[in-house]
Amino acid sequence: MQHWARRLEQEIDGVMRIFGGVQQLREIYKDNRNLFEVQENEPQKLVEKVAGDIESLLDRKVQALKRLADAAENFQKAHRWQDNIKEEDIIYYDAKADAELDDPEGEDVERGSKTSTLRLDFMEDPNFKNKVNYSYTAVQIPTDIYKGSTVILNELNWTEALENVFIENRRQDPTLLWQVFGSATGVTRYYPATPWRAPKKIDLYDVRRRPWYIQGASSPKDMVIIVDVSGSVSGLTLKLMKTSVCEMLDTLSDDDYVNVASFNEKAQPVSCFTHLVQANVRNKKVFKEAVQGMVAKGTTGYKAGFEYAFDQLQNSNITRANCNKMIMMFTDGGEDRVQDVFEKYNWPNRTVRVFTFSVGQHNYDVTPLQWMACTNKGYYFEIPSIGAIRINTQEYLDVLGRPMVLAGKEAKQVQWTNVYEDALGLGLVVTGTLPVFNLTQDGPGEKKNQLILGVMGIDVALNDIKRLTPNYTLGANGYVFAIDLNGYVLLHPNLKPQTTNFREPVTLDFLDAELEDENKEEIRRSMIDGNKGHKQIRTLVKSLDERYIDEVIRNYTWVPIRSTNYSLGLVLPPYSTFYLQANLSDQILQVKLPISKLKDFEFLLPSSFESEGHVFIAPREYCKDLNVSDNNTEFLKNFIELMEKVTPDSKQCNNFLLHNLILDTGITQQLVERVWRDQDLNTYSLLAVFAATDGGITRVFPNKAAEDWTENPEPFNASFYRRSLDNHGYVFKPPHQDSLLRPLELENDTVGVLVSTAVELSLGRRTLRPAVVGVKLDLEAWAEKFKVLASNRTHQDQPQKQCGPSSHCEMDCEVNNEDLLCVLIDDGGFLVLSNQNHQWDQVGRFFSEVDANLMLALYNNSFYTRKESYDYQAACAPQPPGNLGAAPRGVFVPTIADFLNLAWWTSAAAWSLFQQLLYGLIYHSWFQADPAEAEGSPETRESSCVMKQTQYYFGSVNASYNAIIDCGNCSRLFHAQRLTNTNLLFVVAEKPLCSQCEAGRLLQKETHSDGPEQCELVQRPRYRRGPHICFDYNATEDTSDCGRGASFPPSLGVLVSLQLLLLLGLPPRPQPQVHSFAASRRL
Repeated sequence: MQHWARRLEQEIDGVMRIFGGVQQLREIYKDNRNLFEVQENEPQKLVEKVAGDIESLLDRKVQALKRLADAAENFQKAHRWQDNIKEEDIIYYDAKADAELDDPEGEDVERGSKTSTLRLDFMEDPNFKNKVNYSYTAVQIPTDIYKGSTVILNELNWTEALENVFIENRRQDPTLLWQVFGSATGVTRYYPATPWRAPKKIDLYDVRRRPWYIQGASSPKDMVIIVDVSGSVSGLTLKLMKTSVCEMLDTLSDDDYVNVASFNEKAQPVSCFTHLVQANVRNKKVFKEAVQGMVAKGTTGYKAGFEYAFDQLQNSNITRANCNKMIMMFTDGGEDRVQDVFEKYNWPNRTVRVFTFSVGQHNYDVTPLQWMACTNKGYYFEIPSIGAIRINTQEYLDVLGRPMVLAGKEAKQVQWTNVYEDALGLGLVVTGTLPVFNLTQDGPGEKKNQLILGVMGIDVALNDIKRLTPNYTLGANGYVFAIDLNGYVLLHPNLKPQTTNFREPVTLDFLDAELEDENKEEIRRSMIDGNKGHKQIRTLVKSLDERYIDEVIRNYTWVPIRSTNYSLGLVLPPYSTFYLQANLSDQILQVKLPISKLKDFEFLLPSSFESEGHVFIAPREYCKDLNVSDNNTEFLKNFIELMEKVTPDSKQCNNFLLHNLILDTGITQQLVERVWRDQDLNTYSLLAVFAATDGGITRVFPNKAAEDWTENPEPFNASFYRRSLDNHGYVFKPPHQDSLLRPLELENDTVGVLVSTAVELSLGRRTLRPAVVGVKLDLEAWAEKFKVLASNRTHQDQPQKQCGPSSHCEMDCEVNNEDLLCVLIDDGGFLVLSNQNHQWDQVGRFFSEVDANLMLALYNNSFYTRKESYDYQAACAPQPPGNLGAAPRGVFVPTIADFLNLAWWTSAAAWSLFQQLLYGLIYHSWFQADPAEAEGSPETRESSCVMKQTQYYFGSVNASYNAIIDCGNCSRLFHAQRLTNTNLLFVVAEKPLCSQCEAGRLLQKETHSDGPEQCELVQRPRYRRGPHICFDYNATEDTSDCGRGASFPPSLGVLVSLQLLLLLGLPPRPQPQVHSFAASRRL
């Protein structure tokens, strides 16, 4: 077998030396040494420059934010409250007006109120990916808030003055994107004006629930939610509680920590989390699922619930926010005030705020609940029905904002958010936020107002930040990344969410964006701590197609981005320390002619392809006016047409990209001239030869081979290119297939195996890899050649020698193919070649799908190592809801006896049921619908999910190895050996005699997963740091405003009206949400 292996190695090496042209390409580069310079990437200087550029970009947004916040506070302070203000007094552009007018099911009442709405004209703006109007602002008001209420009209009145500040900001900085004021009343005023993106279902957008607003409106929180699950909690009330808890969780961000417990006589956590955990997306999902399993039974025991909550908040042995501490209690009512518990745990300092929520319609005395909230610096809320849930589970943020307002200028600090999806279609953004405070006083000589007016925000698109990073000088495998204090990536080439949840931030941890190891954990910690650093590490990386794992060396360099919570990193392979920069001045600067007149440009023209090979050019932004196209032929046509008009030193073009492209066009053409054109590819059964370069050229010879060329025209995005740079020797890449190839395709010679290798260039003491060359093997012909090379024949024309039981010759892979299985498998475990004709159409498949028994033996004998990881950015088709054939029993359904009982019709239960039905007309499927789906765009059909990925790569065994697959009479002998200077494993094995010993099949295919066990992960949380500022206490805070809810029993007239509305199917006119904050906002 070793003899066969040497013959295979020699054949591969011989073909690559003749046709690959590695040595000849080196000589071509040296012969053209006058046409380029070698530049150096200096990591420390590079990363500091990029960090400085990002800091400058964000600082310009900060200045605009401060101007807006100052102006808003002054406008509101000068505003005079109007009790008698009317809708027709306020003229503004309602961003949802056009969508509502087009809605056939829209409300007549709302249509009638459009008299005060401006009708605007819009023009397409590529910066916003939207139609905008730069002369006006737009206003969005949540669906469940009545636009005609006095509070809202006054808010619209004073915020109108912000329009001029928005416009002036844009005049000073034309690169500004969305400027937004999110009001604590729920009003959103943004600039420039654009129509609201209407969802396919009800619009549940409320600015106060957006990640950027929550972060800007309060300091980090440690929250314990306790839910009364005693037997008095009826079906509807319990359902309201479950929904309320889920809505409450949505008000928390990754800077917050939370736990949820249920209580009756005893308290216990609803999930596997036994202590406060970070309120990230995955932990909140665990809570939401666990809450649905709560069952009501037993008696109410407030003491058990509060003692559990205080114990949770006093646990100092865990990671937590260490800022605002609060307990949120949901109950249907009770008499106990548990004063002894508060005296023991919270008084006299009252460091923990208590918020109480009376849920459902009932006749209990709510005074104890009010007392608990008022004596512990909290607030009391009532949630009588579905419509009150969203508004009352977010109002607590106003209370938490009091210490910020009272702190004044000290609290006026800009914070930058996690990455999230912009609601208006801008894509992935980060937002700078600044709180806006109420500067009015309650009266002459009175205390200052302590309400937060809202949050000012300015978006920065991730693409704008990416433009500040070096694009192509870092090579195919070099990149820039940035993380925040949570370790989440702001920039990273692997940050590619397939779908984004409208309501949640995009939280991809650095250790999930890459393959985690101890070195990266250290780098991540150092970056979070705001340190500078440099470290060379040996690590694992996934290939671009996520089929392979390579062990590589990378240099990491990092610095903090000043004035932000971000840290910037640069990753460079050693071979990317230097790069080529074309210097074509002798050719182009002496004559001011179009680029198309340059000598080497003619080799880009399709008319030259027949003789010089087909050229694919990378779809890069060579010039501003170049029309980009996914079709490379069309892109090349657009490029050529533009080059007829553009001079080489044109200011509208990127000279680095353009000149390097022209340089590589000429260099690859010389490779055709010196090597490829005079060779007969058929002699060695080659379908094509090719070269790809850092400059963006991929030349495929002959021209007809381009018809079956499926690799990415951008070399930096081609898996073969990037892997070749990271691996020494020849890298085989079989065709990727998810299903069997048809024999017809093999017969037509369209299926080939790529073999590529990097061209290493040494110029003085500087080494770099500016290109990759290779060949495409004819699969069928090379399968025949493989059998000959792994046989006792010396050449293909020599007759076969039969080896029977009585002969004295060695068995081989050709003659004895009925007894021996001979295969070449690549480093990812994929079949490349086989001596079994029936396996030719399985080339490219994971070998376990071809011979599970043998692949498992190779893995068990350390020829392969397995790496498992999770893709948190995958998109999955939505799961169809189960059809249970009945209404959900979680909602209270009255019995026949109830309907016959006159008393029931005047009870709270009937009132609550009618409200539920009424809101059901407006908020369709409230309980069942996924809020993300309701808010998502009409095009959204997939949801984010977690996929488990498994890759295999060569293990520790590097020599020839014999082993037996032990299975009694069905045992098999196999021999395996790595082929030198390739990524191939040569395996010869006895064919299986029987199938009784089929072992477990190794899986490589990506599978749907719930991800790693969250309950285990929270026991070893990743390192993070919260914001360095905390405002949770102020000695001058006035806590007297703590909620004064009251029960309003329905009148018979109201019930009759509701019945008529239900019968007619007409939704009622929304009523203003009345709560105690409204009066304070009048100032």
